[in-house]
Amino acid sequence: MSSQKGTAMQETSRNHRFNYFFEMILYLICGVSIVYYGLNGNDDKTFQAALIILVLLLFKGLITRTNSELPPALQFSVLVFITITMMLANLFNLYGVIPYLDKIEHLLSGIILFFVGRFILIKMAKRKGLGGLPSNIIIWFAFLFAVAMAGMWEIYEFTVDHLFELHSQNGSLTDTMMDMICGTLGALVASFYLFVEVRRKT
Repeated sequence: MSSQKGTAMQETSRNHRFNYFFEMILYLICGVSIVYYGLNGNDDKTFQAALIILVLLLFKGLITRTNSELPPALQFSVLVFITITMMLANLFNLYGVIPYLDKIEHLLSGIILFFVGRFILIKMAKRKGLGGLPSNIIIWFAFLFAVAMAGMWEIYEFTVDHLFELHSQNGSLTDTMMDMICGTLGALVASFYLFVEVRRKT
């Protein structure tokens, strides 16, 4: 039993180290991008690269400030999501290369936010000294959390578009609703997966 626990801890440590190096690579790419785009006078791209660094720092700061030990898989998922949405899609303009990339992003965000919601609920329950919560409560909370965050993101995009005359939502209700539907579908897929896992283990 102790050897299995030791193996699991070693695996977790390896995964944390992998995430650390992956994060450092993102910092490096953004740093090079800031220099390159700055020298070429591309202020928009320079700002986008700097924004990615800011988001990475905020993510790291949030984990440190809340003293939360994110599961390596969840941390990796968030880093991959930042890479796809902010770096590949916006910084390197892959929206025009990969079809439906925006919808894929929202689908992935629904899955990731589901597990973020699950992590938050379990963490809160432990801090309050509660025992293991029923799986159906965890699944419902995580699902509704992901759906709510999908709606909050669209509110953010709507606000930013109107304040700064941007076009995140393409001025289209259809685009907004499709994004929310994709996020909800992602959360639904994650809910079904967790439900099957729970049933398999009982």
